[in-house]
Amino acid sequence: MLVGGQGEVIITNDGVTILEKMDVTHPAARLMVGVAQSQQRYVGDGTTTATVLAGALVAECVAHVTRGVPVAKVVRGLQDGVATAVLSLRERSRAVAGIDDPVLARIAYTAGREQRDIAALVLEAAQQLGLEQLSEEAYRFSDSVLAHADAVSEVWPGIVLRAMPMNPGAAVEHIRRAKVLVLRDELAPEAVAEEALVTEAGFQQYMHLRELFREDVRKLVELGVGLIAADRGVDPEAEQICSDHGIMVLQRVPKRELEALCTYTGAKPLRRMALKKSVEELRHGLGYAEELFYDDELDFVKISGGGGARNVTVIVGASTQEVVGERTRIAKDAASAVQAAVRGGYVPGGGAVEMAIAQAVEKSRECVTGMESFGIQAVAAAIRKPLGQMMLNSGYNPLEKVEALRAEQLLTGSDEIGVNCDTGELVNMMEAGVIDPTNVKIHALRSAGEVAAAVLRIHTVIKMK
Repeated sequence: MLVGGQGEVIITNDGVTILEKMDVTHPAARLMVGVAQSQQRYVGDGTTTATVLAGALVAECVAHVTRGVPVAKVVRGLQDGVATAVLSLRERSRAVAGIDDPVLARIAYTAGREQRDIAALVLEAAQQLGLEQLSEEAYRFSDSVLAHADAVSEVWPGIVLRAMPMNPGAAVEHIRRAKVLVLRDELAPEAVAEEALVTEAGFQQYMHLRELFREDVRKLVELGVGLIAADRGVDPEAEQICSDHGIMVLQRVPKRELEALCTYTGAKPLRRMALKKSVEELRHGLGYAEELFYDDELDFVKISGGGGARNVTVIVGASTQEVVGERTRIAKDAASAVQAAVRGGYVPGGGAVEMAIAQAVEKSRECVTGMESFGIQAVAAAIRKPLGQMMLNSGYNPLEKVEALRAEQLLTGSDEIGVNCDTGELVNMMEAGVIDPTNVKIHALRSAGEVAAAVLRIHTVIKMK
């Protein structure tokens, strides 16, 4: 539980949220926060693992530096060791067989903190999207998660805009087979200078521009536009015309939501001057939605059947605002983990694969004759640290369990053997359903290695005034 200065409360098990909300001032500690933020930004899960790894790498390498090994040699060995570990991870990665692969359900369940309802929502959304959409580089599955304290949890087959129409009374009913206009401008007539308005000619120009503007708005009615979304204000007369013809109007829509609307409906963002074009020319810039309506209980505009890229929205409900925040973070982690597995495959979880790649790193050290070998040795030791921490958290002797696991993996030649934290027994992690996305592990290793190398190179910290 994180408590702010004004009494605000955040209840979370999310590593990056905890680190971001803490009052971290030490420069090296802030670099560690950066590791978690980078992990969250690129893969959306594994922030705690990345932070623990970074700390372990620094601690192990510093131990060698204090013994007299040059920092440059340790850093070079660290970089070589991380590269070997990443290569070993890629070689051990298993590909997802399809969108119905049971592995995805297990990954969603694990990343979703074992909350079955959230895992089920994320999995349903993933199945509606399909492998092709989840594999798109520009698409972030976690961005489709939306939470509300009064909402009923569901997967909406489209997008949801957090906006209230200017004319909610005319927009409560469902609008079907609607054209969509997106304006990167205000929906208003051209302005006339205030000095000119006091003259007869200036006033006549003002009235003429307003008449031209009315004609432009009537074109939208003729085109069958059902939704107008503008990133700036909307003229009251335009709003009235739209209300009279059942057109939903949204003003001051955030840029991110406008982009999502364009992508989903196929609309091309237009400037105000584009309304001067002919009806036929305007038609090419419009998007399409099979259905849209305003949910007045939640202040959401729901859109489905878009004419552009496929999309879904995972709506997560909860009882209070504090719980909503945590359920949102959990759902985003689960969505990110599922997408990471689709893109890069998966490996055994629970520290099993870490033990296997640590042994691969140690084996590569045998071929190194210089002092870089100490840096490689530090990487192998650091990779085992998350497993040791799990054993400690579970009430076991980490030295005993880690050594027993190492011996069993060497004996069986399998990277699937791990430790059951409830019983302390060695079990097959894949059969137990403990599975992690490969990309989460790879990014955690890389970002932790980069920050550890940066910290080790620091000789002096100078405080700026």
